[in-house]
Amino acid sequence: MTDTFDEIPIVSLGRSEGGDHDRAELGRRLADVCHQIGFFVVTDHGVEPGLTDSVFEMMETFFALDDDAKALIDKRRSPHFRGWEPVGSEYTNNRVDVREQIDIWTEWPAAPDGALPPYRRLLGPNQWLPADVLPRHRELTLAWMRELGALADRLLGLLALGLGLDESHFRSLFGDHPMSLTKMIHYPPTPTDHAGVNAHHDTGFLTVLAPGPVAGLQVQNPDAEWIDVPTASDAFVVNLGEMLQAMTGNYFVATPHRVVARAERLSTGYFHGPSLDTRLDPLPIPAEFAEIVARSPRHAAAGFMASADETDAGVVDMGSGRRAQTYGDQLWNYFCRSYPENVALHHPDVVASS
Repeated sequence: MTDTFDEIPIVSLGRSEGGDHDRAELGRRLADVCHQIGFFVVTDHGVEPGLTDSVFEMMETFFALDDDAKALIDKRRSPHFRGWEPVGSEYTNNRVDVREQIDIWTEWPAAPDGALPPYRRLLGPNQWLPADVLPRHRELTLAWMRELGALADRLLGLLALGLGLDESHFRSLFGDHPMSLTKMIHYPPTPTDHAGVNAHHDTGFLTVLAPGPVAGLQVQNPDAEWIDVPTASDAFVVNLGEMLQAMTGNYFVATPHRVVARAERLSTGYFHGPSLDTRLDPLPIPAEFAEIVARSPRHAAAGFMASADETDAGVVDMGSGRRAQTYGDQLWNYFCRSYPENVALHHPDVVASS
């Protein structure tokens, strides 16, 4: 493989149902792609097309509602950062994103008010619309999260094999209270000199995206060129988050990406995550991976999304060398960076002490 790329590979998961040899070969292929590109498209994934169609139909119904109906689950009401937000609510690298979305996280009992460390405050309930406003909102969303969670577990098992680990390594690492996110997103046509979502890395481990039929997702290659991600029929886009970059010592890369939608676009992303207290310690992978990183200036220098205080201090968008100690720390940094008003509204003690 070369030091750059000009297309996003499409990989069939059909061999993942084969024997040990087939899975090991596929794992090595995916690990190579994640080292070089950090993005790929999967087919033959086992998710029923009918479920995907139902989820997109539900999104079409929701985003066609007036704002008063959507505001029944306004994210500003949730100290756990769950619910709907209108266009212009989220910031990426201090730039406003031109999209609206619903965020749904894995549900666990809420931590006590003022819980420390602050990331424990992310635990809690989702907001759901009543059936007369959005039929099957909870039922379909939870079914979707189960299916994509199972797919993400399969992919992580293959990547573990590609790294020379046991296939169950990540599943064991994830602990008993995993926290995953589903975003259901509506992009209006992107205005000139803006982005539906600005260039960024994903925060977590692994993202599985149903991109819909309308193009717009772009990945930045090492030559700073923006590469269009294909919209293959009945396929998912998969990319890595910063946690896997950190835990592999930069052998895997979280690749900058953005959305520029020239037409109205729907998509839904599933962000697979472990328990909040999962430590981001280096994986026990063979020394050869570190040697490969050391020989690649691109990988050795790969950075992370800057925190809010780093951005204020002039650190470039993805130029941070700071690594979170736990998954919860990583998420809390994301919310402070992307939703400063929500943090100030619901968690003023954290803002005052920072």
